Amino acid sequence: MAKPEKPQAGAAPAKPGGGKTGAPAAGKGAAPGGKGQAAGKGQAAAKGQAAAKAKPEEKAAPVRARSAGTIPPRLRERFRTAVVPALMKERGYKNTLEIPRLEKVVVNMGLGEARDNVKVLDHAVADLQAVTGQKPVVTKAKKSIANFKIRAGMPIGAKVTLRGARMYEFLDRLVNVALPRVRDFKGVSPKSFDGRGNYALGLKEQLIFPEIVYDKIDKIRGMDVIVCTTARTDEEAKALLTHLGLPFRE
Repeated sequence: MAKPEKPQAGAAPAKPGGGKTGAPAAGKGAAPGGKGQAAGKGQAAAKGQAAAKAKPEEKAAPVRARSAGTIPPRLRERFRTAVVPALMKERGYKNTLEIPRLEKVVVNMGLGEARDNVKVLDHAVADLQAVTGQKPVVTKAKKSIANFKIRAGMPIGAKVTLRGARMYEFLDRLVNVALPRVRDFKGVSPKSFDGRGNYALGLKEQLIFPEIVYDKIDKIRGMDVIVCTTARTDEEAKALLTHLGLPFRE
């Protein structure tokens, strides 16, 4: 029968569990601290993720398109290079900021028949969008009129407000392409100014614009074109529009 080994001199006596007292004790003592640090890091990461989810994302403001394309409008370049020097010489302006400029162009289409058939609005909106290149806004009645069978809030028209590059492009196409296609055209009336430098022009049909296909329209409709300028008098506005190419009737 084998005899049990005697412990060497200077060695620590073994415990009943059979484990050593040095390294295991240190490992057990260090383990709770490591677990605590890991748990703390995990809780901090979880809190950070929760805060990120709870905080609403800030959306950037939509950038408004100022140009309809990469090529600058031809009429705007003509205004800067030819119209500005001509007006300064003709009207005697001392500063370029005194020269009247185009502010906006409003294209309006009244649809009184929309009170009986709402689908008329869809065709009118499609025509205006094709002509101007911008989505129209449906206009609604502000008050009820019993004689016209109109209630407040009823859609009765559509309009588009053009500024910047689209304004110059539309006016260029109106003057050089659309108006010459009017039958027996002799020029626009010089009496359609409002006294504050704004000009109003009425068109009887939308077919004068080449963007409108005759087979796709449901009805011939007219529209109003209002050209708003920064001119203070009608004479200044007329001089500006004349240099821009608008043919006034003599």
